[in-house]
Formats: sequence, structure tokens, C-alpha cells
Amino acid sequence: MSQNHGQVWWTELMTRDVPGALKYYKAVCGWHFQPVPMGAGVYQVGHRGARPVVGVMDLAGLPDMDQVPPHWFSYFAVDDLKKALNETERGGGVVIRQPFEVPDIGRIAIVSDPTGAALGLITPAR
Repeated sequence: MSQNHGQVWWTELMTRDVPGALKYYKAVCGWHFQPVPMGAGVYQVGHRGARPVVGVMDLAGLPDMDQVPPHWFSYFAVDDLKKALNETERGGGVVIRQPFEVPDIGRIAIVSDPTGAALGLITPAR
């Protein structure tokens, strides 16, 4: 296993009040934010010093998210995404979204664990 396997790789806040969230986390955590254009809007990357530590995403306008409350969502690194998905299903979890590639980021799938908690699994880009 690599040193990355099993680490919380990335976490992001999904909210409908991005300006309020940025103001809050800047004051509380000292993060500064850099906007990154995305197909569905702007993704805000929070930094601690020079290091990116979180993302902030606007729920407004995302398909099928009208009833989803604001929340933090985490991605866990795995060396072998296909194996992790097989283990998820074998252990009673569910694959919610099949693997997809995010250029320069990695290969991601969205799953729920056996308790019903949603999470992302990612094999990070090299």
C-alpha cells in the first residue's frame, strides 16, 4: 500500500451561501480562498498558507440537490479504486456514482458505507 492509502485526501463544503462560508472560515480557520472556474460555476479552494486544504462548492443550481442540506463531504484515498468498490459492495455499501476522471486530480467514485454514510473514494493522480 502507498502512504496515501486510507488518508482523508480532500474535503469540501457544499453550501448555498458561498460568500457567507468564505467569510466564516477565513475568520475562524484563517484560510484564504482562490476561485477556480468550473463547468457549473466557480469552485473556491481554501488555502492554509500556500497549501490547499479544502474546497467550497455552491449547491445552488446543481442537479438533484434541491433538498440536500449544506454539508461537508470527504474523499478518501485508495490505491485501487476498482478493488475498493468491490470491497464496498461486498461489505454492504453501495456505489452511488460509478468512477469518473477529474483531470490532474484523480479517479473518483461516490459510495455509501454499510451505515449509509456517503463518501468519495479517490485514486489520486500521480
